[in-house]
Amino acid sequence: MPRVVLLSLLLMFSIRFSRGFPHYTYDDMDEDLATFDYYKAVDDFDYKNETACEECAPELCPITQGCRAGLVRDNCGCCFECGNLEGQSCDMGDRSVYYGLCGEDMECKLESSSTVDGEIHEPQCVCLSQKTLCGSNGQTYLNLCKFKEAAFSSPGLNVSDGPCKTVPVIKVPPRDLVNVTGSSAMFLCEVFAFPMALVEWRKDGVEPVLPGDDPHISVQSRGGPQKFELSSWLQIEETTRADSGTYRCVARNELGEVSATAVLGILPPDEISAYLEENIKDDQVSFYDGEYY
Repeated sequence: MPRVVLLSLLLMFSIRFSRGFPHYTYDDMDEDLATFDYYKAVDDFDYKNETACEECAPELCPITQGCRAGLVRDNCGCCFECGNLEGQSCDMGDRSVYYGLCGEDMECKLESSSTVDGEIHEPQCVCLSQKTLCGSNGQTYLNLCKFKEAAFSSPGLNVSDGPCKTVPVIKVPPRDLVNVTGSSAMFLCEVFAFPMALVEWRKDGVEPVLPGDDPHISVQSRGGPQKFELSSWLQIEETTRADSGTYRCVARNELGEVSATAVLGILPPDEISAYLEENIKDDQVSFYDGEYY
């Protein structure tokens, strides 16, 4: 056997055999050897090896099922495999190498903002059409790819342009809070609706809509995080025991109204310690410890 062929076979065997062993490093190990990535070496070897893909025989291809994003060619360009879903990592170009190719109606895209703090993120599958659609089931789909995923499980599902009109839906309701006097408290309420909803805050037993003329209470709202959603925050600064009570997030549009409540408890320092000892394991009560972003 020629010497070059023998060395190639030994290299292949040693690399593949190493998959069963973890990476170990020692103080006296050569730097190149210590940083050698066996898994990447195998991938690179298979990618560059032109003989890795034998002559295509479609009749020998495995049966592929459950592909919600459709079918794409494998790395040999012969058999079909499941395409990657929107948001999944992907291989750029027309060949499946490591992550796989995006499914139908998608492209593999590397966002310009993907480099943060020097870290480079993988490209992801992005739907080519970002037009919002309304399904015959009354559910709004943010784009064509999301609809196709749903239609895979519901073959009779139809679609029309635009979001579905719906009464407001509170996606993230406010949480119960307990805190010490003099601290800040904040409630968050995220609402989905089309037409867009108007969100108001009220305190049970108090007539005016908050914040009213109270200088230590403020309300802020902004669109998002998703299309046709509105996020609203109620913040109370320098809380006192008088701020304790039930707060209500009310969302309404021309089709209807919904609301969700949360309880705020404000305790003096001597009582908060006893409360913590009794309720530290209670998952229903939480403490405000930062912004909701």
